[in-house]
Amino acid sequence: MKQAKKTRVFRHAQAVRQVVSGHPVKATADTLHCTNSALRKWVKRFAREGTQGLLDRPRPARPPTLTEEVEACLYHLLEQDPLAHGARSSQGNCRELSQAVSEQTGVPVGPERVRVALKNRAK
Repeated sequence: MKQAKKTRVFRHAQAVRQVVSGHPVKATADTLHCTNSALRKWVKRFAREGTQGLLDRPRPARPPTLTEEVEACLYHLLEQDPLAHGARSSQGNCRELSQAVSEQTGVPVGPERVRVALKNRAK
């Protein structure tokens, strides 16, 4: 992840350097496979903030779907026999567990979110 961030910053710096040295924005954007608007944004940020302007900004994240109530329901279902809440086998799986949690709480919860919650609980 850190390497990817460094690569993006390097790419931004490379693009800004070309524009500042006189290359047209469109040609630079085409060469580096980015949009004209993104490149203009990087140039403006660099002019305003220096090298800090080349860093990615935090992006808004989707709010967590597992509230304490939903997590409690998930863990309660784990303590029960999977067959009791509609699983096809006595082992169950994340897809079936996510469906059961969604039905009981009314909150849509995906299988991947269930898997992550279980993995975090095991830590």
